[in-house]
Amino acid sequence: MGEFYAESGFPLDRLWATNSFSVLLNDPSLGSAWLLFDDREAAGYAVLTVRFSMEHGGRDAFVDDLFVRSEHRRRGVGCAAMTALIAECRQRGVLALHVEVGPDNGPANALYRRFGLVPRRDHRQVLTANFE
Repeated sequence: MGEFYAESGFPLDRLWATNSFSVLLNDPSLGSAWLLFDDREAAGYAVLTVRFSMEHGGRDAFVDDLFVRSEHRRRGVGCAAMTALIAECRQRGVLALHVEVGPDNGPANALYRRFGLVPRRDHRQVLTANFE
């Protein structure tokens, strides 16, 4: 996670990250996390979070994090991760999957498009309030 945040230019509060993973891993109803491997080498990680959505009339999920180390990119690791995430969604009865990605991140956008994740066409945007 530290590598992902550093590459993205975000500071990482390690205590916050540890606590967040602890909550997720101790309550499977909230989602799942995976370590990604390329052969036997750690290549990255993925996090899927789940919620109930009135819009979709059931569960929807977010690819909260998907990170592949640079030396393992373009080797099928991201594709394998997305395949596992979608299988998890199907197992959980998830009706819609979302991901947040910068419009300038061409490789990530191409990966997500392969799995049917495309920008919204209804001009809605996500607004966020942090209650820290």
